[in-house]
Amino acid sequence: MSNPMIIMAAPNGARRQKADHPLIPLSIPEIVRVAEEVNEAGCSMLHLHIRDHKGLHSLDPDIYNEALKAIRVILKDHLILQVTTEAVGQYSKDEQVAVIKSLKPEAVSLALRELCPDDADEKDFAELNRWMQKENVFPQYILYDENDYQRFIGMRNRGLLARANPFVLFVIGRHQNDQQDQCLYEQAKKTDLPWTMCGFGAREQKIVGFAAEHSGHVRVGFENNIMHSAAVPLEDHQFMILKAQEAAQKSGRTLATADTIRKLFSL
Repeated sequence: MSNPMIIMAAPNGARRQKADHPLIPLSIPEIVRVAEEVNEAGCSMLHLHIRDHKGLHSLDPDIYNEALKAIRVILKDHLILQVTTEAVGQYSKDEQVAVIKSLKPEAVSLALRELCPDDADEKDFAELNRWMQKENVFPQYILYDENDYQRFIGMRNRGLLARANPFVLFVIGRHQNDQQDQCLYEQAKKTDLPWTMCGFGAREQKIVGFAAEHSGHVRVGFENNIMHSAAVPLEDHQFMILKAQEAAQKSGRTLATADTIRKLFSL
């Protein structure tokens, strides 16, 4: 066995509340507890959203720092902590960039269409990428459709991304467009980029097997899916991570640890 597979966990996201699933972690103690659970199950990277005192989406650096420190106290360096910059219609591109530069996190997720919405933003985006490379901030670029992918490849080919092997996330099922999803599956099969895939709803089950089989990585969690089926909610945060672990083993792959990821990407 080799070709280690990264299992990322996304346990809360920006929108879901306790009414959607009682185990959605909103407070920092809840997030820390879930971080322990998913790490124990085989997750090596946590996609971290934080909430404000009302339980709503936030990019507040102070709350982020409190959460990051609380997780590190318990898990040390056994889990790579990836902060999100998701706008959710609340934050401007400049505010998103300011959060990254304030936190200097080990890892960060960036939606290409938010941080570089059109060609006029490419200069600033290239500067951000150079800054992240210099500060050893590990970015993952979120791609939602074929257009995102083609723009991203063009930027990579023109040297705008700083890293030789930029890490991407293909998002399946967000817009309920099977044709767009199929395009991303096809690009994942043939790309030379290291990639992760996540899937909304029932698609999460499919992407786990697909990524394991095609040398990709997976992101699972309540941000994208809270159900076994239309009528049966998932019972905990570990279930889909264990399913991903089974898929990796079936495909003859080991699981990546946090240190494995650091070595793979020279962090």
